[in-house]
Amino acid sequence: MTTIANVLVALIALLHVYILVLEMFLWDKPAGLRAFGQTRDAAVASKVLAANQGLYNGFLAAGLVWGLSLGAGGTDIKVFFLCCVLVAGLYGAATASRRILFVQAVPAAIALVFVLLA
Repeated sequence: MTTIANVLVALIALLHVYILVLEMFLWDKPAGLRAFGQTRDAAVASKVLAANQGLYNGFLAAGLVWGLSLGAGGTDIKVFFLCCVLVAGLYGAATASRRILFVQAVPAAIALVFVLLA
């Protein structure tokens, strides 16, 4: 169970690194425009804000990796950062796009259940 939990946490961390790259570096590029369904003009206008969001996603990923690096002693850290991801996903789904619920919140909830059961 612990191995599955850690794999899920690692996948959530990788997802947030990917989101960091999209928001910080590819926001106004074709990949970013497709991922977030925006026009080039809208992306250019919001590029600084997106980079800030990307940085926060990086902090979430870093926290999850930190928890993983501590082994069994990192459970509380993994729980904390998975809860942060879950709350961010729920808020994003409520305010920005329902898709965020399935991309961010549901995977975080699943990983959280496995971490708590491990």
